Amino acid sequence: MPWQVDCYRRPLQDDAGQPLWELVICDPQDASCQVSVFCPQAEVTADWLQRQLERVISETGGKPERLQVFRPASLNLVEAAGQALAVPVEATRRTLALKSELQVRARQYSQMPGYTGESYDPLLIERPPPQPLPEDLLGEQWRFVALSASDLEEVLVQRPMPIQEISQELLPSQQGLAESALIPGLVIDSGRRSMQLARWLREQQPVFLQAQATGVVLEVGICDRKVLFTYDDPGMAAAAQLFTQRQQESQGIHFLLVQPDNSGVTYTGLWLLL
Repeated sequence: MPWQVDCYRRPLQDDAGQPLWELVICDPQDASCQVSVFCPQAEVTADWLQRQLERVISETGGKPERLQVFRPASLNLVEAAGQALAVPVEATRRTLALKSELQVRARQYSQMPGYTGESYDPLLIERPPPQPLPEDLLGEQWRFVALSASDLEEVLVQRPMPIQEISQELLPSQQGLAESALIPGLVIDSGRRSMQLARWLREQQPVFLQAQATGVVLEVGICDRKVLFTYDDPGMAAAAQLFTQRQQESQGIHFLLVQPDNSGVTYTGLWLLL
């Protein structure tokens, strides 16, 4: 199973006034397997992190299948240590157990020696501005849609298509949604470019869609954003608002579908998002 790892500066300092970093390791399948180690900033290196991981591996009796990291500032450090240990590293925002633990720990820092009192958000990461979609990938047309949970799972997900990124845990039935619950989606008709667009999207690792008043933004990777479409039409703004409302009603579950056209015969790529 994977371990979820974060190594970053906290609102704490040691007796010499040097900022403290904290390594937190969580096993999402075992709540009792949680590790926290503090280290002065100047001593935080890939070698130090490797030694800490080796210690935990020795204590738990086995290597994780991979290390999951959500913070860009931690990624290079963890990748270097993971490479030395022959453990692959996955950059992903889906580190719910770790993020929950970081929020709990953030409430404890004010009671610890060396607390600096600075403003601190344990999940805040620096995000670059949204980037436009490459012009050669622009779809011919697109639209907001909604499918019942049963139609999504029993019909669309079952259709054969070259690219399909479906996490079983995100299926509406796994989230306890009724079969009649409406699951919002965005459909892109891309004609001859549909496979090119779907492959590009797979490389970008879609996370979720934001339908705003002036356009649609796709969150990808661990911190990047792509502008899929822009508009200044009141009707589209209203449709975007309805899409967002349906996202809330579906507990955040939604989908992105790429197809050559609207014939309902051929599909290219499908992503289930949260």
